[in-house]
Amino acid sequence: MPAPATTPPPQVKFWRDPAKRALLFQVLLVTVVAGIIWYIVDNTLTNLSTRGITTGFGFLDDPAGFAIAQSLIPYAETDTYGRTFVVGLLNTLLVSFLGILGATILGFIIGVARLSPNWLIRKLASAYVEVFRNLPLLLQMFFWYFAVLRTLPGPRDSLNINDTLFLNVRGLYLPEPVPGEGFGLVWLALAAALTLSVWLLRFNRRRQEATGRRLPAWWISLGLVLILPALAFMLQGSPLSWNYPELRGFNFRGGMTIIPEFLALWLSLTIYTAAFIAEIVRSGIQAVSHGQTEAAHALGIKDSLTLRLVIIPQAMRVIIPPLTSQYLNLTKNSSLATAIGYPDLVSVFAGTTLNQTGQAIEVIAITMLVYLTISLSVSLFMNWFNSRMALVER
Repeated sequence: MPAPATTPPPQVKFWRDPAKRALLFQVLLVTVVAGIIWYIVDNTLTNLSTRGITTGFGFLDDPAGFAIAQSLIPYAETDTYGRTFVVGLLNTLLVSFLGILGATILGFIIGVARLSPNWLIRKLASAYVEVFRNLPLLLQMFFWYFAVLRTLPGPRDSLNINDTLFLNVRGLYLPEPVPGEGFGLVWLALAAALTLSVWLLRFNRRRQEATGRRLPAWWISLGLVLILPALAFMLQGSPLSWNYPELRGFNFRGGMTIIPEFLALWLSLTIYTAAFIAEIVRSGIQAVSHGQTEAAHALGIKDSLTLRLVIIPQAMRVIIPPLTSQYLNLTKNSSLATAIGYPDLVSVFAGTTLNQTGQAIEVIAITMLVYLTISLSVSLFMNWFNSRMALVER
């Protein structure tokens, strides 16, 4: 018998088909966004042409003509704007790295102190967190710069420490090490000591997992880092001299100079961010079950070893993700340095260079790209570190 005729499925109208409707809305959205971008670019180019402003990055080869108070590389006023970019970038990286290092150390100390059984230490740590966390960073920066460092005496009345360190309103003056011939062997010895230390720490971890026994690897590593370079230094006949700062006229000459703008910025970034890191550390430690502490005490492990070997490693899995955000915040907050005149990337390049060249689009685009690159690099490193610290299922 003939097969029954099949009725075709009813056709859905275009506006009632969710897939087609979603595709139409996406096409409309992309068209609107592209139109807005085209309008902004066209309007910008028209305005630049009207004002006679040329575009491009050729200005980076022009001489800058201004001085910079602090430079990690040789710099003179006759150098190019491209050189000022490098100087500002290095200054930003320097204060960001030292700020992250100082804030991490101080934050961990304060965070652990907040859980101390000692009433006085616990209250002092809590007061630190509540005070510095709730004061604006810019205000703290002004305090250290104007209320502390700018009130120091002049060069002739400097605070003197053993005729070696001098602190005055113009900065901190330190002896500068001058490596001599043969000092390269000391660096090689230091590199070898660090390599051996990393290998020893990994070997100690594998040995502990396999046998339950452990070596004092940290103390041995510290000895390697100190002894090997010292031996190389003595074998080479102490190839190191010191350039001491001396007062000549109205200022010091020689040695190293740490300008007050750097000190104020580093102190404010470190103290402010450490208050947030302390709370992250405290919450991470409290997230570890108290049974871990009781089990460690039942095995006769001392409190200091319990904290270092049992509690902190487990707490790090909770600490690292929010710690990454604080590192990113510190790096971006360093751009406030322009308020006190520290020559960072924003002050030198997005400030003075932009004002002199008028290349606002290029300068701001480069500055934004640099901060984006730094933030993404920090995030990638911390994500990698977080994956190393994560629990591995067996």
